[in-house]
Amino acid sequence: MVLRSLQKDSKNNIHSIAEHCGFSRQKVQRILTRLEEEQVIWGYTVITDEKKQGLLKYVLLIKRSMDKIDKETAEKIAFQEFDQEYMKQGITIESSYFIHGEYDWMIIFTTQNLRDAKKFSTLLIENYPKIIAKVNLMQILYSPKTHHIICPNPGSLLEFL
Repeated sequence: MVLRSLQKDSKNNIHSIAEHCGFSRQKVQRILTRLEEEQVIWGYTVITDEKKQGLLKYVLLIKRSMDKIDKETAEKIAFQEFDQEYMKQGITIESSYFIHGEYDWMIIFTTQNLRDAKKFSTLLIENYPKIIAKVNLMQILYSPKTHHIICPNPGSLLEFL
């Protein structure tokens, strides 16, 4: 219940959450501390409108080759060794997922234009040679809901329908 309340609006203070859940502030604080210690809660973030920041949002799907990944490369991937390099290129990785299906990895990121998004996909292939068999770049045009939060401007979808 506390987690659900926090997911709906993480800027709520402990008092509001306690009131909503019918708990004391101390109980809510203990619950949150436990969830953070157990890493059920990884962190807190803000959801922004990338268009108002002059950014475009993309999804990059990556299909692995069948080549075996050496330990050094696996560690580079696991510890996101190249993230700072990508940021210098104007790429902000919002989310990254190891997935099951036709593709093996999905990265959601923002950048200023399509050219930089394509450069990013090329840079990934260069940083992980022989590992990436195929990439598929898609632009996110509209998101009705992100991280449990409904878009405050649902009318903006009308321009695409």
